[in-house]
Amino acid sequence: MATDGTYFATRGLRRGTLVESLYAELWPVGLVFALVIAAVWTSPGRGDAVVFLCAIISIVALTVRSGYSAGQLGLSQPLSGAWVMLAAGALLVGVIAATGPVTRIFGAAQSVPLHRAWQYSIWALVQEFILQSFFFVRLESVLGGRRAVWVAAVLFAIAHIPSPLLTLLSFLGALFFCEMFRRYRNILPLGVVHAALGLTVAASLPDSLLHHMRVGIGYLMYHP
Repeated sequence: MATDGTYFATRGLRRGTLVESLYAELWPVGLVFALVIAAVWTSPGRGDAVVFLCAIISIVALTVRSGYSAGQLGLSQPLSGAWVMLAAGALLVGVIAATGPVTRIFGAAQSVPLHRAWQYSIWALVQEFILQSFFFVRLESVLGGRRAVWVAAVLFAIAHIPSPLLTLLSFLGALFFCEMFRRYRNILPLGVVHAALGLTVAASLPDSLLHHMRVGIGYLMYHP
């Protein structure tokens, strides 16, 4: 499968074959994205847990049968671009932390206990796998790398609606994450940076705007 450029540019396919190839890449994106959106907009309980489990099972099954190599998925070069990503992440963490005191007029930030920090760190790596190793690689095959960065970032931001602050930060963060993945093909340091940025946002910015970092129906149902 192409990992740089588009089907139009890299393959001399007949129209029928081209349509089939595009469909093969895009229907998994549509299915999993629909399941993710359904999960975040389903009221907490068994319902959202079932939908989320369906999304995870679909991601695993479709990844296994996709034919993408470990290298294409960003799993085989743990040091590729690591220092660049970690250094950039540290700079962004500092910027967010410095912004915190300025935004205190909107209220205090939430406390982040250790057990929640570990849980979020694991979830951050899972999010990077979904964003990069599932969505981005497929979008890249169809759209090319640079366009895929923007489209994947838009999808990631949509998943954080209706939280205005998280939607904006998620879009900007995803642009950075996807561009780093496009260049270095390594999700491990991205998971570390994602976790550090998310925890810094939670601990620095007003919870009155973040609603405990909730999205979807959880954001609307939040009561302090």
